[in-house]
Amino acid sequence: MLSQTVQNYIEARRAAGFKFAAQAGLLRSFAAYAEARGEHYVRASTAIEWAGRVAKVPQRARRLWAVTRFARHARVDDPRHEVPPPAFGGAGCPRRTPYILSQDEITRLLHAARSYGKNPLLGATYGTLFGLLACTGLRISEAIRLRQSDITSDGLLIRNTKFRKSRLVVLHDSVRAALEQYLSQRQALAPRDDHVFVSSRGTPLIQECLDGVFRELVKRVGLPLGPDLPRITPHSLRHTFAVRSLQSCPDGRERIARHMVALSTYLGHVDAAATYWYLQATPELLRDIASCCECHVENAS
Repeated sequence: MLSQTVQNYIEARRAAGFKFAAQAGLLRSFAAYAEARGEHYVRASTAIEWAGRVAKVPQRARRLWAVTRFARHARVDDPRHEVPPPAFGGAGCPRRTPYILSQDEITRLLHAARSYGKNPLLGATYGTLFGLLACTGLRISEAIRLRQSDITSDGLLIRNTKFRKSRLVVLHDSVRAALEQYLSQRQALAPRDDHVFVSSRGTPLIQECLDGVFRELVKRVGLPLGPDLPRITPHSLRHTFAVRSLQSCPDGRERIARHMVALSTYLGHVDAAATYWYLQATPELLRDIASCCECHVENAS
């Protein structure tokens, strides 16, 4: 049965270390759709029809790509499985242009965060959390999962990140002092939970609530909003950290290479290509790249 073949594939992917949650759901949905038609092997036409049942083309492409990868795997053991063609284009979509915050915008956001809400713990929590994101480039999920035991003398221990890897994030003395001050206040108001950042009820923060608070702060301080502008989210603080780090990159090919590797490791990127993507984030970086290319061409000629 197709469902069993799908399940075997899911288990194999998870045994290899992949979470494989969204893809598993898609493949189970496809298997149920195909078996309802009396089919027990992947049919290209059925896969395209199933993928096309959603409205947006990028979603169709992702759905079809999930079946395509499964079909390639299943076809090794049984050639009756057909590999669908890319009827909706590639599964990848271009990354959105990030919003890079100025130092003044970050200062205004953090000031608004510290005065947020009537409960003093709320302002302290959001002010410290967003300040930590701005100073370290952490992912939002990494920050809200932090435990007090993760704050070590060497820095922040970030456990089991996006790609199931752990890393150490070094802290500046000023950041460590701000964390210690917040923990002193937070311990008096919410002593029961071991999470670093907690709500006014003493429970772990929920990312949806955090996103909502950040949107409200963005409006309060008057940052630019509009359908044709990059979205400003808590993740913009991470983007800004990465870009400012690249702008401070030293000259020289070998020094740049070492800087990129160090930054990629610090940010927890599994592939350096994710770090190089930030090179196109600001006109200043693009201008620097163009200038370096011109110098290289001139010297070569």
